[in-house]
Amino acid sequence: MAEIITMPRLSDTMTEGVVAQWLKKVGDKISEGDILAEIETDKATMEFESFSEGTLLYIGLKDGESAPVDSLLAIIGEEGEDIDAILKEFKAATPGASKAPETTKTPEAPEKSAAIAEPVKVAETAQAPVSANASGRIIASPLAKKIASEKGINLNTVSGTGDGGRIVKSDVENYVPAAVSAVATVAAPIVSGTESFEETPNSQMRKTIARRLAESKFTAPHYYLMLEINMDNAIESRRIINELPDTKVSFNDMVVKASAMALKKHPKVNSQWFDDRTRINHHVNIGVAVAVEDGLVVPVTRFTDQKSMTQIGAEIKDMATRAKSKKLTPAEMEGSTFTVSNLGMFGISEFTSIINQPNSAILSVGAIIEKPVVKNGQIVVGNTMKITLACDHRTVDGATGSAFLQTLKQYIENPVTMLA
Repeated sequence: MAEIITMPRLSDTMTEGVVAQWLKKVGDKISEGDILAEIETDKATMEFESFSEGTLLYIGLKDGESAPVDSLLAIIGEEGEDIDAILKEFKAATPGASKAPETTKTPEAPEKSAAIAEPVKVAETAQAPVSANASGRIIASPLAKKIASEKGINLNTVSGTGDGGRIVKSDVENYVPAAVSAVATVAAPIVSGTESFEETPNSQMRKTIARRLAESKFTAPHYYLMLEINMDNAIESRRIINELPDTKVSFNDMVVKASAMALKKHPKVNSQWFDDRTRINHHVNIGVAVAVEDGLVVPVTRFTDQKSMTQIGAEIKDMATRAKSKKLTPAEMEGSTFTVSNLGMFGISEFTSIINQPNSAILSVGAIIEKPVVKNGQIVVGNTMKITLACDHRTVDGATGSAFLQTLKQYIENPVTMLA
């Protein structure tokens, strides 16, 4: 008997999902464990596997379309099986949930203003964009757009082999630029003073990030405490540690470990605010902000205070790599009690962050700067790093946050104390 497959709830905060790409088509044989599609949630793009066997008889959403959780996604059954009655029964039982509402449908591609005046390039005149609709909009799957962007391919020059001329992943991967024509080597003049723009649909992740940051900024009374740390000992300690076999420690690993140990001594900073209560956490789970294509995710290293800097570093590196390839699970991004955001690798000397609620604080870490400093009454060359603690004043008072930073400073300036 045919089985209905609905839009899965892939995270605790997910209310709707987007079909980034179908990996199977109607008529394909499906085995248990086969990946049916890639589903974009509010946190990540995840592979959705089948728990049924049979033939894919029906697909309810096209690539790029979105729908609420539990909406009709697909039907799997025996080849040739009549599914009309099942479709009618489902639609009657869940009115409005069997397809994505028009207002939530993801636009298929960026639009450009009709006023754009660009040089006529050879590749763009070599073949007609068969994958454009009547309004001139390019029809391509989200994955095809992503690959094209990474490879620098103009989708106007790609022929689509999907339904209605839609450009799919294989079209971009197999794309070969057309031969250069000598006739079109002269670019058309650019009209000065023209205006142009490009719009892209906001992903589920981007929408969620925007909503949560706005909620945090406008509900939690933020205040900021900044401290400058002498990094000379940390630099030398890291050099010695990394000379050991099979050992690799970064400055960020040191900061995360120091934060975890400082939180154990100042549990009020390791707290969370709820409307009717304040939770003081006795465990330390530190989230580390990682930049990805659609924005920012915060994978969590659990029981951080109990791990060595080497363990912390390996875990963060693994999760960051999987986050960028959209392989991180929602469970790995939940349960943080404190967050560290480091922009030092980009040369940012200092900055402030928005608290990752319901946590009470987030630490912003800047770059290590070589500059003149005063030591023993003499001006010498030193290395310093600025850190900024954003606190929720509902749970962390200024004196509490300051005491935490002093302890954190002691650990970072004397890394040997974290090895005991």
